[in-house]
Parts: sequence; C-alpha cells; structure tokens
Amino acid sequence: MGSKKTFYQPNTPNMTRLDMYIPKNVALHDKQAIADLINHFGFGLLISPTLEATHLPLLYEAADDGQEYLYGHIAKANGHWQQLDGQQVLVVFSGPHSYISPTWYANSPAVPTWNYAAVHCTGRVELLDASATAKTIDKLIEKYEPSLSGNAAIMPAEYVDKLSQAIVGFRVIVDSIQAKEKLGQHRKREDQMGVYHALTQSASAESRALAEYMLNRNIGTGQNKEA
Repeated sequence: MGSKKTFYQPNTPNMTRLDMYIPKNVALHDKQAIADLINHFGFGLLISPTLEATHLPLLYEAADDGQEYLYGHIAKANGHWQQLDGQQVLVVFSGPHSYISPTWYANSPAVPTWNYAAVHCTGRVELLDASATAKTIDKLIEKYEPSLSGNAAIMPAEYVDKLSQAIVGFRVIVDSIQAKEKLGQHRKREDQMGVYHALTQSASAESRALAEYMLNRNIGTGQNKEA
C-alpha cells in the first residue's frame, strides 16, 4: 500500500496516484464482504483524472470469469460524461461511519477518532448504448424499489423513453479494489465493548448503522475471540 503509480491520460500531464491508505490491521480482503459493502452502500463518488466528480448510484456485478464491473448512468446535462469514455477513474464508496469519543473507552490515555468502512475501485469507463443503458436502469429500479418495475401507471413507457434520452449509461471495468474497515478492532476488548454499546445507544442513525455493521461483521464489538 502507498506505492506511487503513474496515472496517465491523453492530453493531460502525467499524474501521480497513491493507493488508499490502509494499515494492515484494518485491511478488508474478503471479496464477498467487499461486494456486500458496495451493494448496501451503493451511492458512490466517481472521480476522473481531471478531478471532476459526480455522485451517483452504482451497481456492482461480477462476471463468471471474475471480472468486476460497476454500472450507472449520468445526466447528459452533466458535462462530466463527455470526459469519461476510455478514461481511468476512481470510484469511492463510503460505508457507515461515526465519531468515536475517548470517554467510551475503559482504558486511557485516548483521543477522539472516527471509525468507518470504505471501498476504492479503479477502472476504465466504457459508455453504453441505449439498450444496455435501459437494462442498467431496470436493474437499479429492481434493486431499490422492485414494485415499480413494469408499473405503467407511475412510469408510462413514453415518459420513461423521453427521460432516457437525457441520460448516458456507462460501466467501469474494474481493475483494482481496495477496502478498509477501521472499526477499533485493535483496541482491548473492554474498549471495543464500550464503543459498541455507545454506538447502539446513540441518537444518531449513522452511529447506530455503524454498530449494526460491526455486529454483522463481528468486528470491533468486543465479542470476537481475538479481541
């Protein structure tokens, strides 16, 4: 991690890209866990070499040969899409996150910190034709609100076709995925238990979501035998 790589794009100077900072004790390598994180927190940030960025929902898919893809669409009114075809991009997915108070620890000294899970994907963009774009939209609807699929009363075909003219579909052919779970797993068991309990009792929905993620992953709750 942290090695420098050349990030070259036509008509732009060579740029130096740094890998995501991931200490060994918080690295996430489990492919299924990474896929689950992307699928559950699929609102990503797509960043191109020109440092233009667009926030958008994305679909993760893995082909039978192991190749991974991210599918999405962008408004034609957003000029960013004109810079994407064939370009190498970074896509960031942010999982649950929360402020962590040092008062939650049983041991001291301690300082405030922030715990979170995140995934960085890099890959090359390929623009989609109208048919593939329509399939991407259908899959997004099926994922987030299946009952809308084929609902002509709410989404008449003519209306959908009209709006489809205003978007551009694309996929990212993923060549690298890096992920981390900074969940306080390096702390002593009693510290982990204190943090987890505080998160579950928090008035913040984001903090409670982080606690649920920690429980599902069995990391940072103080219940893991390795804690």
